[in-house]
Amino acid sequence: MFNFSVARLPRIEFGCGTIKKLPDILSSYGLHVLLVTGARSFVNTDGWNILLSELRQRSIIWQHCTIAEEPSPGLIDELVKQYAADSFDAVAGIGGGSTLDAAKAVAGLLKIQRSVMDYLEGVGPELTYQGPAIPFIAVPTTAGTGSEATKNAVLSVQGENGFKKSFRHDKLVAEYAIVDPDLLSSCPPGVIAANGMDAVTQLLESYVSTKSNAFTDALAISGLQAARNALMPLYHQQGELAQHREKMAYAALLSGITLAQVGLGSVHGLASPLGAFYPIPHGVVCGTLVAAATQVNIEAMLARDPGNQALAKYLHVAEILCEKRFIDPDAAFNALVAQLTQWTNELNLPRLSHYGLQPANLNKVIANCRGNSMKTNPIVLDDHEIHQLLLARL
Repeated sequence: MFNFSVARLPRIEFGCGTIKKLPDILSSYGLHVLLVTGARSFVNTDGWNILLSELRQRSIIWQHCTIAEEPSPGLIDELVKQYAADSFDAVAGIGGGSTLDAAKAVAGLLKIQRSVMDYLEGVGPELTYQGPAIPFIAVPTTAGTGSEATKNAVLSVQGENGFKKSFRHDKLVAEYAIVDPDLLSSCPPGVIAANGMDAVTQLLESYVSTKSNAFTDALAISGLQAARNALMPLYHQQGELAQHREKMAYAALLSGITLAQVGLGSVHGLASPLGAFYPIPHGVVCGTLVAAATQVNIEAMLARDPGNQALAKYLHVAEILCEKRFIDPDAAFNALVAQLTQWTNELNLPRLSHYGLQPANLNKVIANCRGNSMKTNPIVLDDHEIHQLLLARL
């Protein structure tokens, strides 16, 4: 538990109003920047016009591109080609996980101008990335993916022969993560739900990961406590919304840090093929599967590995999320699954069949789910167990 290493992290600026620091941070790198944003949310707010005004006052020249959906390798290559003749001093990504992943990949490739397909894990030649990368500043406007704290840019091709893979390297880690909870105020309920359950799933999976350690465990527990108190009232727009946004931004940031250090589990292993073969948003996959995956993991450990330390961790998470002590482990496990199921239902997260997944297609999903995330699941699940997991949310 106390033998661990911590991979590179960004400098983190956290707090309401911290986006005001972005112009000065950008100017510290130079006067020519690329701004990568989502298609609508941030650029339709007063914050966008304020940012541009501040950049003008500092004589910063910018170019702007938008990311309308989950980025594909083709989109990244197109953007790199489009801006190949420009000499940017920094790239700022302002948006949700897809925007940050796209900006991260572009920042990593503009100076070398190779196809991102050369570096994607599990696809193509898998060349060793050597950089250099342009300094990248991450400004999340949603609370879920934690991309602001990770070294990987997730790219996908959707369809029959689709895939969802990472361009991953320490050189891609943001120089700064500017996490301003005020930017969450434009998130609609559906985004709050999907992203919030993504963060919860990442915190839970990293806590029970086979690579977990004392450092990441402390962060995961703190994040779970914050999400427990904030996710539902933020979704329902009840109570002190500013405080709820702070807690969810904090939980999402911690989930990005912990996943980057110790990996994830079966939910994210399945999210890769599900998101590639079907139009299922990543956060929806997490939210709809996390309760069933937790139950399958616990049942598999009780049957085949009852001494697995992750069982004690699941009991601890049950006490945190349910806010009560449990003497009987079975009661704790049942309560944890029930709590996660209640959140899934209350957040109106649809079942997998809503996106076209049918029983006849489950074997294809299972055959493509054993990537990096499955390798750190607390127990190796067999195909039958994964099949049952998927059936539970079909």
